[in-house]
Amino acid sequence: MRCAVAVLLLFALACAACKPKQPTLTLLVWEGYADPSFIGPFEESHHCKVVASYMGTSDELVAKLRGGSASNYDVISPSSDVAASIVRAGLAAPLDVSKIPAYSQLSPKLRDSNIVKLNGQVYGVPFVWGPNPLLYDTTAFAKAPDSWRILWDAKYRGRVSVWDELSTIYMAAQVLGYDKPDPSQLYNLSDAQLEAVKEKLIELKPNIRKMWATGGELTNLFQNHEVVIAMGWPLMTNDLRKLNFPIGETIPRENTTGWIDHLMITAASSNKELAQEFLAYMVEAQTQKKVSDVTHYTPANPGAAQFLTADEKKILHLNDPDAYMQRIYFWQDVPRRSKYNEIWNEVKAAQ
Repeated sequence: MRCAVAVLLLFALACAACKPKQPTLTLLVWEGYADPSFIGPFEESHHCKVVASYMGTSDELVAKLRGGSASNYDVISPSSDVAASIVRAGLAAPLDVSKIPAYSQLSPKLRDSNIVKLNGQVYGVPFVWGPNPLLYDTTAFAKAPDSWRILWDAKYRGRVSVWDELSTIYMAAQVLGYDKPDPSQLYNLSDAQLEAVKEKLIELKPNIRKMWATGGELTNLFQNHEVVIAMGWPLMTNDLRKLNFPIGETIPRENTTGWIDHLMITAASSNKELAQEFLAYMVEAQTQKKVSDVTHYTPANPGAAQFLTADEKKILHLNDPDAYMQRIYFWQDVPRRSKYNEIWNEVKAAQ
């Protein structure tokens, strides 16, 4: 009897050893891009595990890819300010778009840009897009603020937050009028303009309670009534509304900057086939709808609109996306990114 039990045990162990190991897909993406509501179905259908790490800035993503840890990640979600440089540096793998059925459904304005194309090959798919809006506690304002300049109002000393990222430089440059007549100038400021931006941001520091690094951090600052106004993301607006917090969101009269996020496969990935299937899944209309439910960002696949209510389509600006895009100066490659980072670090170090 004991012998039979031993044989069965050995057989079970042998079967377990022969069982294929469950593949794991690793992501390095922005917050909200790996929610169980849409990641779970992919894991089930592909019998795999998806593990996500989150980045706080575009520079953090690039640093990790260049710092020798690129092989730790299969899929990344670079924004339009660094996507092209990632492609040029050979850090992304070319895609076979014939294996992405929904590719032809993506917004032509996003799909046909040259941000993620090189030498006739495609290295990424547009995923979602949106602005960096002005967020405010509606109980602290009789009406919606209509200018970024309100951040400098002494009335809000210690009640303001901004993102610990270069887009705060872009915002200050807008306040100084450097986006006129060409908004692309925001991403190619001269030394003199950067010095003026630095001084403008140093003037803002007494009003800043804390700079936020993650979406959850800004959400907590509002929840705890530490701040009443901030530069943020629609993700925080969505999260705060779910918590019944009286949050308002607006694009000021100066307009705002924003981003087009792409999904890419790293050149160092050892799971490229599974990663390509993941990209195909993430830009399907139904998945895009689920992503928008979580993030409040506008989907790159307009087909997601068929799964949205009339109010949801209006909120996501799918009724007239071109008009909404005109109010957003989408991030571009910053040729002197190191200089921008130097200026930003000097702002943070200033007393």
